[in-house]
Amino acid sequence: MSNQGADAVFDALGEPVRRRILELLHEGPTPVGRLAERLPVGRPAVSKHLRVLSNAGLIEHHSVGTRNLYVLAPGGLAVAQQWLARTWDIVLAAYAAEVSRARAAGTAGISQTEERERP
Repeated sequence: MSNQGADAVFDALGEPVRRRILELLHEGPTPVGRLAERLPVGRPAVSKHLRVLSNAGLIEHHSVGTRNLYVLAPGGLAVAQQWLARTWDIVLAAYAAEVSRARAAGTAGISQTEERERP
């Protein structure tokens, strides 16, 4: 499985203004002008950030009359969530294997009598 989708999502989320845009879009469909009013960057910069978020599959836009409304994409973070879950599963499996190996190595030199005396 390619990580390109996850890379695009994490690249998009690496910018604080883009993360803030996602937070604002939790409130519902929003035009670019309203987003720009609530961000520390101008409208042209907001439009560029929206394009990056859209290309990463995190948001969608819908035309309503002459306005474009931006909304969170359903399942937009799923690619990142799947990548994190796979990575976490690999790390946990490696940790469990190391714990098992350490326990086996630690008890290999202990006699059965000493083993029974352990708390």
